[in-house]
Order: sequence, then structure tokens, then C-alpha cells
Amino acid sequence: MAKKTAPAKSPSASGMKSFEERLVRLEALGEQIRKTDIPLDEALKAFEEGIRLARALENDLEKIENRIEILMNSAGAPADESPDLELFGSGE
Repeated sequence: MAKKTAPAKSPSASGMKSFEERLVRLEALGEQIRKTDIPLDEALKAFEEGIRLARALENDLEKIENRIEILMNSAGAPADESPDLELFGSGE
């Protein structure tokens, strides 16, 4: 019996959904770790998964920032005007 596969999604749409889903998962892990009644081994597993997710999300944000910078620089902006990317800043 052959398996049915879901139709392929566009990379940008599936990437953003995946990003959002991973962000929601990271938030859920944070809530789970904050509970005082969670066993230590479960908290450790949740923490490890959270670290992996956070690193992957940070990497994705860097890629998005680079793409935006490229788009802003190639969109006919004056050469002496740099794009404002404060949304992606480090919160300083």
C-alpha cells in the first residue's frame, strides 16, 4: 500500500511556519522547565531541546537579516543610506 504524501509547500512559507512552530515549542519548553514539580531528568531533556531550538532560531534570524539587508541594498536605495535593521538588533 503506497503512502500519500502531502503536497510540497513553498520553502519560504514552510520555513516561516516551521520557525513559528519552533518558537512556540521553545516557549512551551521554558514554561515546562519553570514548573517546580518536573523531574530533574525531564527538565534536563527540555533544557537540551530548548538550547538546540534557540540556536537554530538564532541562525534562522541571522539568515533572514542577511536577506533583508541584501534586498534593502538592491532595492534602489541611495548608496550613502544604509538600511535600518533595528528590529534585528541585539536590543541595545
